[in-house]
Amino acid sequence: MTKATDLSRPRPRAGVMDIEAYVPGKSGAHGAVKVHKLSSNENPLGSSPKVVEAVREVAGRLEFYPDGAATRLREAIGEAHGLNPANIVCSNGSDEVLGLLAQTYLSPGDEAIFTEHGFLVYKIYIQAAGAVPVSVKETDERANVDAILAAVTPNTKIVFLANPNNPTGTYLPFEEIRRLHAGLPKHVLLVLDAAYAEYVRRNDYEAGVELVGNSQNVVMTRTFSKIHGLGGMRIGWMYGPGHIVDAINRMRGPFNVSAAAIEAGVAALKDRAHVDRTIAHNEQWLAWLSQELTGLGLRVTPSVGNFVLIHFPADPKHSAERADAWLAERGYILRRVAAYGFPNALRMTVGTEEANRGVVASLAAFLKS
Repeated sequence: MTKATDLSRPRPRAGVMDIEAYVPGKSGAHGAVKVHKLSSNENPLGSSPKVVEAVREVAGRLEFYPDGAATRLREAIGEAHGLNPANIVCSNGSDEVLGLLAQTYLSPGDEAIFTEHGFLVYKIYIQAAGAVPVSVKETDERANVDAILAAVTPNTKIVFLANPNNPTGTYLPFEEIRRLHAGLPKHVLLVLDAAYAEYVRRNDYEAGVELVGNSQNVVMTRTFSKIHGLGGMRIGWMYGPGHIVDAINRMRGPFNVSAAAIEAGVAALKDRAHVDRTIAHNEQWLAWLSQELTGLGLRVTPSVGNFVLIHFPADPKHSAERADAWLAERGYILRRVAAYGFPNALRMTVGTEEANRGVVASLAAFLKS
């Protein structure tokens, strides 16, 4: 009996088992006395003390469902970013809203574009919708607008673009984003994933607010997981035109953002000083890490995020795989990025001073071994 006619148990629909499940960064190292987790681009300063207070307060009323519209959180986001709360959708991490966009705007046979080193979940969500993932080559580990536009066909419905990109840390200036948008058919949705926007210190960068405000086919997604140190709370949001917000609200779950997450997000937005400290810490140590790692003879992709992509030499004795094992034995957990097209590189989150100095010292010893 073939799988197609086997009725002995439930079977996933066609294409589901072709999806490669997302594998997150490691969290621990066997045998290490102290572990520095630098694999998931988390905030080394943690979350704001105001967030901790807010979560403790809401813990006394967990029997109640949250506001299904996350009104307080949408209003707080709107106030912080100068946006109309009616054009904001809150989600269980920005991953959820990325998946909702794929479910809402892709049908079997449609195509969706992403760049070759883009966030792995784009391909997963495209395939989950029964659509065709189209990977476009980058140039010097950076998205290429001309290549993206050349890949557009009559079947294209969405273009996913992480700006800045993970795991490379590279970005496109706003004028390039404008050029990309201008070249897309009006029915194609441009999704600007700006998860790392707050870290960018470049005058030619804009997260997408302006383009969304003046367009009918652009949305911007953001997260509280990075700059606000709330990865464990799973809070994301989307800013988009009213017609797209209406469609996504019809698709999302009725209570997709928990009561604790709503209050944590509101509290995080009120603590600008914590955000400023995080930005200053990242600026200092991103530059330091890039300089020190380059000084060891390693290539580092220029990054504007809170992480660096470290490329290892072709010498098999000093490969990324061996470096990863060496570091893990010493309690430093970095991210293997072979699935992103970098079999001989590791991504490192900017950590605490202790963690940053420890990784550089350990890699110096590794390269001499």
